[in-house]
Amino acid sequence: MIKKFGIQAWTVRDLMPKDDAAMTAKTFKQLSEYGYSELQTISLNIPAEEYAALAKENGISIVGTHLPFDDMVADPEKWMEIHHILGSKCIGIGGMPGPARESKDELLKFCETANKFGEIISKQGFKFTYHNHSFEFKKIDGKNTMMDLLVANLDPVTTSFCLDTYWVQHGGGDVRGWIEKLAGRIDILHFKDMEMGLDGVQRYTSVGNGNLDFKLILESAEKSGVKHFIVEQDSNWVDDDPMKAAKNSAEYIKANLM
Repeated sequence: MIKKFGIQAWTVRDLMPKDDAAMTAKTFKQLSEYGYSELQTISLNIPAEEYAALAKENGISIVGTHLPFDDMVADPEKWMEIHHILGSKCIGIGGMPGPARESKDELLKFCETANKFGEIISKQGFKFTYHNHSFEFKKIDGKNTMMDLLVANLDPVTTSFCLDTYWVQHGGGDVRGWIEKLAGRIDILHFKDMEMGLDGVQRYTSVGNGNLDFKLILESAEKSGVKHFIVEQDSNWVDDDPMKAAKNSAEYIKANLM
């Protein structure tokens, strides 16, 4: 069972407008009250110093980020300094850059660049993290999926995965199987549930409200050394609003996974 859990800021992005520290503080306070003690960021809506201070005031540790890949590799020193301020050892991206999705050669170039970046930042104790979607589960060369190639070519020492349960399922992958395959290489696991609508369309929903079995997923995650369990809900088609979605997920986790 887990001792703590967090949330991806993408879930509550609409509640933290750009340059609005007051709303950001209010959002952090509510999340903390629901039981969230960790946070993975998207691009910051206020300066890093202020963002980090507000999170700390509300008992929230920043454990990872989602940032533009090109910006990161263009100026590693800048982003390491920002992550020193945030207190996060994981410098990550939310998705693969477009060109890398087009061919095996471009994907391998991406892995090479990511490894070079990972090598640079590892000297100061950081690690590059990769967040998957479902397109990585398509076969890119008639044999290997993009995910297979990422696993084979990203350095397991200086890079890690932010594995997303919803997107693995959406891509036809075995969620528990992939967690176990990536044992020791998942710093962050996204708890993201999937609901199948009556119209046959898959939708995001709060954790515990969909079809993924998080009790079994957690068993595999604990065996595989997952470090952080982060709720993410990309949109709120089932729940009325982002904070309600966050509350529903937290209540399920506290009642069933802790």
